[in-house]
Amino acid sequence: MRRPIRTLLAACLMAAGGLVAVVAANPASADTQICDQYGSTTIGGRYVVQNNRWGTSAQQCINVTSTGFAITTQQGSAPTNGAPVSYPSIFLGCHYTNCSPGSPLPMQLGSIGSATSSISYNYVSGAIYDASYDIWLDPTPKKDGVNQMEVMIWLNRQGSIQPIGSVVGNVNIAGRTWEVWRGSNGSNNVISYVAPSAISSLNFSVLDFLADVRNRGAITNAWYLTSIQAGFEPWQGGAGLAVNSFSATVNGGTPPTGGPTGGPTGGPTNPPPGNSSCRVTYKPTSTWNNGFTADVTVTNTGSSTINGWTLTYNLPSGQQVTNAWNATVSQSGSAVTARNISYNGTIAPGGTANFGYQGTLNGSYSSPTSFALNGTACATG
Repeated sequence: MRRPIRTLLAACLMAAGGLVAVVAANPASADTQICDQYGSTTIGGRYVVQNNRWGTSAQQCINVTSTGFAITTQQGSAPTNGAPVSYPSIFLGCHYTNCSPGSPLPMQLGSIGSATSSISYNYVSGAIYDASYDIWLDPTPKKDGVNQMEVMIWLNRQGSIQPIGSVVGNVNIAGRTWEVWRGSNGSNNVISYVAPSAISSLNFSVLDFLADVRNRGAITNAWYLTSIQAGFEPWQGGAGLAVNSFSATVNGGTPPTGGPTGGPTGGPTNPPPGNSSCRVTYKPTSTWNNGFTADVTVTNTGSSTINGWTLTYNLPSGQQVTNAWNATVSQSGSAVTARNISYNGTIAPGGTANFGYQGTLNGSYSSPTSFALNGTACATG
């Protein structure tokens, strides 16, 4: 995870220290020690390893090997209901202008033929942490600052910690079932995939996870993949945690069709990108200086009846739903989930379902631009 995005405290820490994420750029030999707060080095002529102690002033040191790294000292501590203290990690791509050697990233999703990664972890007991991937995306080929979309893959978590947001369902990807969380930390949107039990090694297609993110309406193929990162987020302790090995490869070409096996809970299996079996019309019916009302119409443009529907999308910054009608509407950060109620869950081919809500407004009004119905992206208008 990038250091300034979990909390305002993290942002203040960054501001106090300046943009100093790029420290050291020489290739590392085996057993290189890094204790600098944002110290980094390269391994294999391909990847960057970073200490990234963004959330604490306490000492943290990592031992960088030719294939990964291990945490040797971690003296920071943070409450488990808040942000972690750091994200020591290894990555392909760009992180605050620190780009890995010869990286093809950023690359537009519509131009990626394959993107794969593998990792092997070493875990320890007695610490509170997650072992996770951070995959970053943005509408622009951004190499600096915070990207708009953070995709996390939690292979392990220890202690009473949880991802940002709330649970929105389950999905089967890479031969496993993952619990899906969705929310916002105030600076960017986050979708997290949490394994039900610890996974010590994984070899997978990054595009399978990104297909699910796209099908939830959070990104499009016009967005850019900027980095693939993997490491640990410790809250308390963590000495001995290690990435034994890591690889990531991104190749240009035609993106594969289809989506993750199983699809989101309640959704179709392997929905193709750009599936236009639904259309969403979103109209603001009234706006004023600190509020608005909106009307949403979902049209079934496919050939099969929809039995039960869930519409997901992101509201622009400054908008918060306060009450709704003709649907059960919940919001976590900017992420909105609208579910049918008892009398409007069935939508025949060519039929519609309609709901509306009232919300508060901070700033100028704008409408959301992308929607997903039961995990499948919809046309708009």
